[in-house]
Amino acid sequence: MGYLDLALSYSNQTPTVEAPASGGGLSQNGKFSYGYASSAGKRSSMEDFFETRIDGVNGEIVGLFGVFDGHGGARAAEYVKRHLFSNLITHPKFISDTKSAITDAYNHTDSELLKASENSHNRDAGSTASTAILVGDRLLVANVGDSRAVISRGGNAIAVSRDHKPDQSDERERIENAGGFVMWAGTWRVGGVLAVSRAFGDRLLKQYVVADPEIQEEKIDESLEFLILASDGLWDVVSNEEAVAMVKEVEGSEDSAKKLVGEAIKRGSADNITCVVVRFLEKASSSHVSSSSSKESNQMPPLGDLKISSNETNQVQIDSENTSTGNKPENRKPVAASSLTEQVNRKPVSASSSTDADQSGSGGEMKQTPF
Repeated sequence: MGYLDLALSYSNQTPTVEAPASGGGLSQNGKFSYGYASSAGKRSSMEDFFETRIDGVNGEIVGLFGVFDGHGGARAAEYVKRHLFSNLITHPKFISDTKSAITDAYNHTDSELLKASENSHNRDAGSTASTAILVGDRLLVANVGDSRAVISRGGNAIAVSRDHKPDQSDERERIENAGGFVMWAGTWRVGGVLAVSRAFGDRLLKQYVVADPEIQEEKIDESLEFLILASDGLWDVVSNEEAVAMVKEVEGSEDSAKKLVGEAIKRGSADNITCVVVRFLEKASSSHVSSSSSKESNQMPPLGDLKISSNETNQVQIDSENTSTGNKPENRKPVAASSLTEQVNRKPVSASSSTDADQSGSGGEMKQTPF
């Protein structure tokens, strides 16, 4: 076989796509379950991160869920995953004025990321963030970038976030008023470089690419069925309506997330793909969890021992090895499982390709500054 024939044979080979890493859990009060699935897809590197966290704040059980899609490297997305929610729940107005606390936490995390990565090799990396905060009977969705949040209410698919694209009239006006420009380079881009108009990081474009979130609040009631958070690796190939229809076909939250990721891979998504599904359970009781959801419950480890997928662990380790920041792991006080949540067993991809790693030891931490 000649060199040209050999080169063509390699180029025609379909990239190997590993099965997604996945997991899930159920809140102790039985009000919601969640599941996640994440895959590098056809890409050789993984820049998607996610967080699924349940905390106790002033005696209230709070659910915090997020998808963070990095660009220019994984470091910015990894930093936002590790610090955004900690900054949020320690905000003095988290319960009394949650929307302003979210805005402050987003901008504070962005500012600290820029400081912490100033001397990093990927100092110009950036990240989207699509997050959902569950407090009492309120669902607050905040977003920067083009990761998206979609709910099913009364059987209808409703986008509760807006993709931040440079060609949107208000975004373009904001960028130009700040002295920037938007131009076509395969797609509309800020400064001819970045295809999203809001993001964490992106130091060179920070004057125009802000981390101010758009926030939408929804009431959690019997008509609210579930929420989907996903990176654009899903939304590039699956519509909001199709995603909601797929989740309806599957009972468990984790299986729903895996189905979405699998379908995106099947449809040829060229990006990393990460999905988080949160189901709002009817007739939930604070003292009893329905037996029909028992396969998702099992016991949750202390909060400080929550784990992340092998995809995230490997990426964080790679970034940490390449970054000489000397950072220390985050110290969090464990919270008793009985007072917060019950967690399902994580399902590894295979014995050889997926092993759970302790979240507290999965990568170098950057210094946090309190509000």
